[in-house]
Parts: sequence; structure tokens; C-alpha cells
Amino acid sequence: MIKWSDDYLVGVEVIDQQHKELFRIAGDAYDLLKNEFVTDKYDKIVDLIGELKDYSVFHFKTEEAHMIDIGYKKYLSHKSLHNDFIETVNKIDLEKVDEQQDEYILSIIEFAVDWIVKHIYENDKLIVM
Repeated sequence: MIKWSDDYLVGVEVIDQQHKELFRIAGDAYDLLKNEFVTDKYDKIVDLIGELKDYSVFHFKTEEAHMIDIGYKKYLSHKSLHNDFIETVNKIDLEKVDEQQDEYILSIIEFAVDWIVKHIYENDKLIVM
């Protein structure tokens, strides 16, 4: 599981704090995956998916407002990436989640962490350059 590292800092305090929160959500999902005492994780998984979606929307609005404020020239392509992320989260099939809880939560964690890390390095760090 990837944990927060200062390597992910982009230099905008509010954005960095929000990125840390996204990592916390992924960490909570990982903790749930590893919790052997919870046999039916469905409701908790659904809650985590909702939290990931809601917080991502909140974070993306903050990031997009910042890009507009500084006149970032790649705003529209960056916003499109945000929209794609939300669309992917919205398409999560909750029936499949219920049938294969551990496998599905692992795939959600991998998707979210991989996307966030890649997005920070390849896109968000460009905002402040």
C-alpha cells in the first residue's frame, strides 16, 4: 500500500492537504481489506466508494478553481482527467462488489492510488511550475 510521502507535495498547501486526505481514504480501504474480523464488508465498501467520490469532487473543484485563478493554460485537459476519474468511480458495479468483496476493494484501491500518484506527478505538479 502506498502511503503519503512529501514527494507528492505540489507546493499549494490546500491541494497538498487534500491529496493527503485522498491517501487517507485509500488507507482506510486497505485497512478494511486486511481486517479479517469483518466478514461482510459490503456496506463499508459502499461507504468508502461514496467518500472517495464525494471527496474527489470536492478536491477537483478546489484544484480547478486554483487553475482558473492562476490562468493555467491546460485547465480544460486537466479538468477532463478529473471528469474521467469521477466517471470511473460512478461506474463501479455494486453487485460485483458484493459478490467479490476483497478482490473488488483491492481493485478500487489499486485504481485510486495509481491514478492519484500518476495524476500528481504528471499533471498536478505542472500547475505550479
